[in-house]
Amino acid sequence: MDSWLAFQALILGIVEGLTEFLPISSTGHLIVVGDLLSFNGERATAFKIIIQLGAILAVMWEFRQRITSVVAGLGSDPVARRFTVNVLVAFIPAVILGLLFADLIEHWLFNPITVSAALVIGGVIMLWAEKRQHRIVAESVDDMDWKLALKVGFAQCLALIPGTSRSGSTIIGGLLFGLSRKAATEFSFFLAMPTMIAATVYSLYKYRDILQWSDLPMFAIGFVTTFIVAMLTVRALLVFIANHSYAVFAWYRIAFGLVILATWQFGIIDWSTAEG
Repeated sequence: MDSWLAFQALILGIVEGLTEFLPISSTGHLIVVGDLLSFNGERATAFKIIIQLGAILAVMWEFRQRITSVVAGLGSDPVARRFTVNVLVAFIPAVILGLLFADLIEHWLFNPITVSAALVIGGVIMLWAEKRQHRIVAESVDDMDWKLALKVGFAQCLALIPGTSRSGSTIIGGLLFGLSRKAATEFSFFLAMPTMIAATVYSLYKYRDILQWSDLPMFAIGFVTTFIVAMLTVRALLVFIANHSYAVFAWYRIAFGLVILATWQFGIIDWSTAEG
């Protein structure tokens, strides 16, 4: 593996780790940064999806005690069973819509122009959601019922549009449906586990014919980098949301999206021909 390819894998691993659990769209950032690095095509798409496994393993490590207690209590603890059902119920809508429309979305929407528009629109919605008066019906994830979980699951489906953000959709959806900021954030983490694992497995199957053993060093660099950066990011986010709103991320989304649109509009960068 040459040094340029290793550099590309390192940078994209950092980007994935930083953005996966922040409501600013990891997919959108990977598309934009990947295009700037000329890292495009089917193998690049597979790489960007598979390194997400590093991010999900990082959050599973951070919440390993809760995961262990839930698994241990499935046979006897009704709280553990309800929590598990809620995650599975919230997971189902994205699976169904993803299987039906993933290829069409990837073909038509995986480009920086769509990403920038989704970033701006999502940022505006996020600011509105933060400013409206919150009526909290679930202070923690253990207070949720399956109906509330299903609503958050449908909100997650918006993340099929690149630039929307999976974590942003679930967190803002959770806030709108009555979750506290802490509960919305934590449920977004737990819901990410089956969602991203399923996406990684599907990607491995879909791109099995183009992946080669020679790709392993590149994937390893991206995976390890993503794991380390994501673990640090999750810890920082949990501390941040204890005393702050998500408004700063909303303004970042708007600014980043407008910069991409401006560079395209004024011909600085020709984003219109970019590929996911």
